[in-house]
Amino acid sequence: MQDSKKIICVLPAYNAQKTLEKTLKDVPHGVVDLFILVDDCSTDETVNEAKRLANQFPLKVIKHDNNRGYGGNQKTCYQAALAEQADIVVMLHPDYQYEPKLLAALTTLISSGVYDVALGSRILGSGALQGGMPLYKYLFNRCLTAFENLLIGQKLSEYHTGYRAFSRKVLQTLNLEINSDDFVFDNEMLVQSHVAGFKIGEVSVPTKYFEEASSISFRRSVIYGMGVLRCSLEGFLFRLGVYTHPRFRSTTLAIAAKS
Repeated sequence: MQDSKKIICVLPAYNAQKTLEKTLKDVPHGVVDLFILVDDCSTDETVNEAKRLANQFPLKVIKHDNNRGYGGNQKTCYQAALAEQADIVVMLHPDYQYEPKLLAALTTLISSGVYDVALGSRILGSGALQGGMPLYKYLFNRCLTAFENLLIGQKLSEYHTGYRAFSRKVLQTLNLEINSDDFVFDNEMLVQSHVAGFKIGEVSVPTKYFEEASSISFRRSVIYGMGVLRCSLEGFLFRLGVYTHPRFRSTTLAIAAKS
C-alpha cells in the first residue's frame, strides 16, 4: 500500500530465470501488495523459479501457452492486475535492466494524485550510455523522441522505457486490445494516454545492459522505429482533427468526460 492505494507490480517475463530473484529482492519492502509474473512461453525455467519464489514473495504466476509477444504479454499483465483490484499498476522487467529500488518513486507520482502515468526515464541525467546502452540505440532513442514530441505536442525525455506505472483509471480507459502485440505497444499506449489528456510524469532511472538483460536486435529496432513513426503520425492527425484512429475512440470519450 501507498497512500491507501493497492499497488500491483506486473512482470512481463521471457527467459528471466537468472535475474528474477534479484529483481524481486531489490523492490522496496512493503510498497507492492502483489506481484504478477506473466511468462510468455520461456524456454528456460522461469516459471519454476517464479513458483519457488512465490513462497517468499506475494507472487502470482501466469503462463502463456503460446508466445504472444511483448505487447501481448502486457495485455495479460494489465487485465490480471485490474482483476486483482489494483489502484496503481507498475511494470518492471524481471531481467534487472531497470532499477527495482526506484519503484516507489514511480508509484508515488501517481499515488500523490499529481500524475496518471509515470515513466522511469533512462535519458534524464547521464546514465544511459554509462549503463551500457549501445550508441546506435541511444541516438535512435533521441531522434525518435524528438520527432514524436514535435508531432503529438508532448515534452517527454523518452517514450521507449519499459519501466512505467499507470493508475487504474488509465488502464480502464485506454483501448489496449487494439494495440500491437509487439514492442511498439509501449509507444502506442503512451500516445493514447497523451491524447486522452492523462498527465505523464518522469523520474530518472539508471539502466543496465548485460548478458542476461533482454534487448532487441538492430533489425527489430528498425521495425520498432517504423511503428513509432506511424503511431506519431496518427497522433499528429488526431491533433489536427482530420483523422481519428480507432485506437483513440475510448480516449475521445475520456476527453469528453473531462470537459
